[in-house]
Parts: sequence; structure tokens; C-alpha cells
Amino acid sequence: MQLIFHTFDLHLKHTFTIAHDSRDVQPTLIVELRDAQLSGLGEATSNPYYGITIENMISALDGVRNMVEGKAYQSAEELWALVNPLLKDNSFAQCALDEAAQDYFAKKKHQKLYQSWGLSADHLPMTNFTIGIDTVEKMVSKMQELPWPIYKIKLGTNEDLRIVQELRKHTDAIFRVDANCAWTAEQTIELSPKLKKLGVEFIEQPLAADDIEGMKKVFAASQLPIIADESCILENDVKKCHGLFHGVNIKLTKCGGPTAALRMISEAKSLGMKTMVGCMTESSVGISAIAHLLPLLDYVDMDGSLLISNDPATGVTFDFGKVIYADSNGTGAILK
Repeated sequence: MQLIFHTFDLHLKHTFTIAHDSRDVQPTLIVELRDAQLSGLGEATSNPYYGITIENMISALDGVRNMVEGKAYQSAEELWALVNPLLKDNSFAQCALDEAAQDYFAKKKHQKLYQSWGLSADHLPMTNFTIGIDTVEKMVSKMQELPWPIYKIKLGTNEDLRIVQELRKHTDAIFRVDANCAWTAEQTIELSPKLKKLGVEFIEQPLAADDIEGMKKVFAASQLPIIADESCILENDVKKCHGLFHGVNIKLTKCGGPTAALRMISEAKSLGMKTMVGCMTESSVGISAIAHLLPLLDYVDMDGSLLISNDPATGVTFDFGKVIYADSNGTGAILK
């Protein structure tokens, strides 16, 4: 078994802005597990907000190289548990390795990844397409460039309500809004009925992740469901979100990959919470891994590969929000 690294700079089609970040280029690390017959791919992007760089991911993975290449494991889950003591402080690196292992072992079974988990693809949620913060004119232009049935609108400005009102004039699509921790409890409660009338489905992470008292107020008074993102990073966060949020948005890079995400989804469902998986600005490698969790989800945000102009891989494709799996086994992702 060989552990191989591929690095790329993903170029965004448009400057992507959220409440605490703006970027035109997204560095990414693609991890490959390769033996004489098979290859598995996984991915994680750099992320200044969480202190993640390409260099510290590679360093962390080099630290477990002997374990990985020694092959003293028979499944992705065994590998996850084996390396977690050394990778627990770099979940992004663990995610890239775990995706590669899940891809590899599903191929070894001659199955698509969701099939190797015993899932059926009969009923899959559609993905939204994200509109980053910009002038209203440019946000409208982005929607018109790619007509879509569900848009996630990034907010966190002084004109958030006006933005949604203006965008609504140009589409009948479902809206989801994501404030990325930029609002107060009072703002969220006041905006919720107005956003509901504008066809917004839910509000994602309106308050700072540590504003527990504020979230109690919002959970009790909001007229729209509230979905956790920054408040739900690791497995032990799911239970903490119960009673504060109506659902959780799980990011594979933040929790350590599909192995951990599967456990988080199961726990959220047991608590009666909605389940969602979100993406970073990833290539088709990371997006294809997310796709295999779809049978377990209520919502999904997996548009990362649609936001970039130089995707280094192929994998899942999209038809007006509908996710179409690649023909090949595993995740279906292949480097060009």
C-alpha cells in the first residue's frame, strides 16, 4: 500500500464571500491509497478559520504513514480507529485519508460506496447551489448563470432581508439562508417570519457557536427550523445541539471523514433531528464522497465542484439539483 499526496489550487468561478471569509483560490489536498490493483481517493481543503494548511495536513499524514502503508487493518473503519489517536487534532487530514480508505475498500468489494454501507439510492435529496455574499446585482447574475431548484444564500450583512427580498423577485426556487454566526438571537427571531414568507426553508447557524443562551431563545421562538454548522463539528457536538437546533449540518472535513459522519448521522436521527451534510469548496473527489451519504440525509449542500473552474477530477454529476452517481465503484471519483 502506498500513501500518495496530490495538491491543487482550485480556482473559483467567482469570488466567494461569506460572513468571515472571502477567496478566489482554494488550495486542496487529494490523498491516494494505492496498491498493485486498486486506488482510493480522498480530499480535504485548507481552511484558515480552523488553522488548516496543506503543509500541516501532509505533516500529520506523514506521521501515520507507517501505519497506513503497513496495512494492519481490513476496513476503512479499522484504519480510522488506528490513526485517530495521532490525527485527532487534524480532522481535515483524517477526512482525506478516510475518504480514500472508504473508496478503496468499496472498490475491493466491487461495490459503490453507498452499497458497501448497505444503503439504497432510491430516494435522494437534491443539492442546493450556494450564492456567496456580493452586491445584489451580482448575486442575481449568479442565479441566472445557473438556474437551480434550491439556493443557499450566504448572509451576514447590514442588508440581509433586502437581499433575500430582491433575489426572490428573480426565482421561484427554494431558499436556504446561512448567516455563518453573524446574527444575534433578536435578529434571528425577528427575521424568521419575514424569511418564511419569502420561501426560506431553514436558517443555518445564525449565532456564534458558543452562544448557548441565545440559541435557546432562537430555538423556542424562531418560525423557521435552525440548522447547526459551526456548533456541530465533532461527534460529541451532536448531543450538545439537541434542544438548541432542529438539525445538524455535518462537514466531513471537520468531523474526520465519512466514518465519523455515519456515526453522527445515526445519533442525530436517534435524537429526532434533521440531518444534513455540507461541503467545502472541494473538487469532485470530496464531493463524490459526500454523495454516498445521501440516502441517510434530509438536506445536502454539495455544490463545491460547481463553484470551481479547474476541477482536477471527475465523479458525481448534477442535473438541476439531482445527483447522478458515476458508473464506477467506490466513490466514483477519478483524477483526470
